[in-house]
Amino acid sequence: MEERNELYPVFLKVHALQILIVGGGNVALEKLTFLLKSSPNAKVCLLAPFFREETVAKAKVFGLEIIKDAYHKKYLQGKDIVIATTNDETVNVQVYKDCKEKNILVNVADNPPYCDFYMGGIVTKGNVKIAISTNGKSPTTAKRLRQFFEEVIPENIDDLVQNLNAYRKTIKGNFEEKVEKLNEFTKSLVSK
Repeated sequence: MEERNELYPVFLKVHALQILIVGGGNVALEKLTFLLKSSPNAKVCLLAPFFREETVAKAKVFGLEIIKDAYHKKYLQGKDIVIATTNDETVNVQVYKDCKEKNILVNVADNPPYCDFYMGGIVTKGNVKIAISTNGKSPTTAKRLRQFFEEVIPENIDDLVQNLNAYRKTIKGNFEEKVEKLNEFTKSLVSK
């Protein structure tokens, strides 16, 4: 049987959620950087006994909380999402177990069995955002696809989105009628 990606993509309003990144090394900085690139108003707390200077500087720029301490499950209090990035697999697995006990979504970096979600490639052009997943199999493929889409999606795509939003507001009728009219109006955007 052919393997398939059964992940369900969602777009989270991370400015309204509390995120904890456990770890202060290169992987933590990478996860933080991509999170803030996509969502500059994300509410993030960083927890580790030490942090890279670049991480501390970025945290200051974005007004993020930094806690210099070893992981303890007390730090999960009030958190909605946790990303474990330490170089100690025992700590990362404990973070996972503690999160599962508290029904907190968790991602243990580079360890798919311990992930409720993956942080895929993201392309953003104004209001248009595309998420790319390889089911945790190949972050490099997601990166290359992201680069491809960044090049082929026109910079003015947001103009189209804004114009269609204004047009949508002028359409009369129920939801189904509006969808039908928008589908008819936009079918020329897709070449067959």
